[in-house]
Amino acid sequence: MKFYIASSFKNIGKVKYVNERLKAGGFIHTYDWTQNERAVTIEQLRDIGTKEKEAVMEADVIAVLLPAGKGSHIELGIALGQGKRIYLYSESDDINNPETTSTFYHLPQVEKYSGTLDEFIDFLIEGVKDDQSSYI
Repeated sequence: MKFYIASSFKNIGKVKYVNERLKAGGFIHTYDWTQNERAVTIEQLRDIGTKEKEAVMEADVIAVLLPAGKGSHIELGIALGQGKRIYLYSESDDINNPETTSTFYHLPQVEKYSGTLDEFIDFLIEGVKDDQSSYI
């Protein structure tokens, strides 16, 4: 099962942690953007954007760790448009607050989770296993 993690540079430690846990569980990471330096030119932005778009399209499942920036929300949009399975994580329940949430967080293909990061990872793994078993 191939995965991609969308988030912001503020969450780089969490992204690396989720990456390692999923890879340890046999998942394949389509692109690790945490290895990049911050882009300083338009050409660098274009190159990174191309790689990230391709990685989202190649992935079977997308994990979105909030808070996330504009790039992550564009990746979320690509994933939604491609019909990908999306797992959305927030430490708080803000994702269910009409004042702070996004309409797209509540679409049927988005699985939302509030709680600890370890619980979220377990939730994602179990959800993927359930999806796979429904095709057998």
